[in-house]
Parts: sequence; C-alpha cells; structure tokens
Amino acid sequence: MTDISFIGLGNMGFPMARHLTQAGNTVRAYDIVPDSVSAAGQFGAQACDSLAEATEGAEHVITMVPAGPHVREIYLSDGGILDQVAEGALLIDSSTIDLESAEAVQAVAAERGIEMIDAPVTGAIFLAEEGNLNFLVGGTSAAFNRAKPLLEPMARNVFHTGPAGSGLKMKICNNMILGSTMVLLAEAFTLGKKLGLDQKTMFDILSQGSSGSWMMDNYCPVPGIVPGNPASNDYKPGFTGTLMRKDLRLAQQAAHSVQASTPIGGTAAALMAMHCMTNDAELDFSSIIKMIDGEND
Repeated sequence: MTDISFIGLGNMGFPMARHLTQAGNTVRAYDIVPDSVSAAGQFGAQACDSLAEATEGAEHVITMVPAGPHVREIYLSDGGILDQVAEGALLIDSSTIDLESAEAVQAVAAERGIEMIDAPVTGAIFLAEEGNLNFLVGGTSAAFNRAKPLLEPMARNVFHTGPAGSGLKMKICNNMILGSTMVLLAEAFTLGKKLGLDQKTMFDILSQGSSGSWMMDNYCPVPGIVPGNPASNDYKPGFTGTLMRKDLRLAQQAAHSVQASTPIGGTAAALMAMHCMTNDAELDFSSIIKMIDGEND
C-alpha cells in the first residue's frame, strides 16, 4: 500500500483517484470544489480541506488540473506543493498544459532536488472510468520506473516517451491528430448524408476500408452508429469541445515555437474554436458535426 496525494477531482481526475483507492493505496484527495472532495471520501479516499493538508509531507503526488496557470499556482505558490512535500518526493503531473509552464515548474522542482515528471493521459472519460487510460511519461528512467506502479491501477498502458517534457509533446501531437480526424469524419459523414447515402451503411463500409481508424470505430460523430459513444448519448462527454479547443491551441503554440508547419492542425483548431462559440462547448468534441452539418444556420 502506498500513500498518494491526488490533486484535481474533475471528470478525469475523480475516477483516477477512485481506481488508486480501490487498488489499496491511501489517497489524500483535494479539489477546489468541496462536493468533489466529499464524493472522493465516499469511495474511501481521505477527503482534505486544503492543498496543504493533502500534500504535507507527501512522498507521491499526482496532479490533474485544467491548464498551465493552475499547475503553476498549485506547485509554485507560497504554501504550494513544492513547499509541502517530503524530501525525495515524486511529483507526477498528468495535466495537459503548455510546454512553457511545464518546463518552469519542473525547473523549480529540480532546483529543490525533487523529481517531477509529466504524465498526461490519452483517453476519454469512459476510459478513465474503466481504468484504461494511456499514460505518456516524460522523465528519467529511474523516475519512470518509480512512477509506473503508481499509474498502473489507472492505466491500460504506461509509456516512457523520453526525457522530461516529452510526455506533453507526445500528447499534443496525439490530440492534434484526434481533433483534425474528427473534423474530417464530421465533414465526410455530412457530405455522405447530403449526397443521399445511408449513414450506417457508410460507417460499415468505411470502417472496413482504407479510411478506417480507431476514431471511426469508437468515436463516430453520427448518433446511433456506435452504441454508447458520446454521439449516441446526446454528445455527453467523452472529451469536451472546450478541452479539445485547448489542446489544439497547445499544438499550434508548440508548432510556432519550433517553426513547424501544421496547416491542417491549424484549420482544425480554428474550426473547433468556432464550434465552441456556436454550440455547447461542454458537449463532447464530436458534436462539431452539428456545426459542419449546418444545424445552427
């Protein structure tokens, strides 16, 4: 049994913390939303009233928060995580954030002799619920080997992507593909519908051909095609449009920083931003088909 401090009990973090608790670990859980903390107490975590209470003397900390400013705040502020943890602690940030923020926090941790890795996840909420996330871990081999058994109760796979920062870089590339692919799926199925093709027949044929993909098989944006997926559940996330907009923007920021040309990724980022302004941005990102199909005209 391992003592783990878990910070961030949102749509992804809550089931992650639950799996850690169910695996027999002692989990000190904290979130700025008191109801989430109380709910974590109901599955057996130690419900903490403050960040300091959750992380004081901690040897293992996992954080899952929305964006770079939140990561900077919880780690670097007076009384933050870096002020609370034990000497030799291992810090695991599973947030998907900008590279600049990650590097800044990792640098301060290193100055204090504290090991910190980036371990963002791929997978939607239902995979977090199942404990089937993929973790993309950036850090030293020693830190990866130390972190892996902590992450396995939440994971289908735990990958070592390379040095610190590489996990985030891999996640950014991954989600640029996801977002861009979803736009193409929405366009193709909308085109087929307007041409008079049956949507289920389209899916059955395309999913078995050269255009088949994990995204089509599991995340087809047309309702009623894939049972139980977001499109067939009134676009309940899943992975929200807001989060995909953020990740596509992160990809564009990263591309700009290294002068990489990503015209399709840039177009997908612009379309997702437009979608979030014209639809409910908290619906699953596959709901972009509503905009592509002209439902809001």
